[in-house]
Amino acid sequence: SAGAGEGVLIEAIGRFWSVSLPADFGDVAGAYGDTSISGYLYLCGSRTLESYAARMGPLLEKSSTVPYAVLPTPGGALLWGNTLDGDQLFLVPHEDGTRTVSAFRRNWHDFIDTDMCFSDWVYLGLTGGAHTDWLPEWGPLPHPLET
Repeated sequence: SAGAGEGVLIEAIGRFWSVSLPADFGDVAGAYGDTSISGYLYLCGSRTLESYAARMGPLLEKSSTVPYAVLPTPGGALLWGNTLDGDQLFLVPHEDGTRTVSAFRRNWHDFIDTDMCFSDWVYLGLTGGAHTDWLPEWGPLPHPLET
């Protein structure tokens, strides 16, 4: 765990983009960001969140498959990570101020929305509880982390 300082940096990025990022995202990305989980799921942290959005956001916004703008575009979704297969992972904003996980699934050429907050999706995704056909069948926790 990188400590609370990383979570503060995530909050600062949100303020720079004029959005309030979910606390659970700041907590998890602050502790485990800039890390590959089991060599499959990459989670942006304070060192890569802005550069990843700058590099990938404009490309994804041009895609006919991705229905959302990407932060720092005002009102955009937070691009927070990707998978080894090139799936792009988002937190999509809703009118009530919440954000839920969505994904551009590269191999399926589609975009899926979930009704799950970040921490629920990550937990269920890493334990096999998300019941998806596009995430691997993980072994038992904990999963190996690589920075």
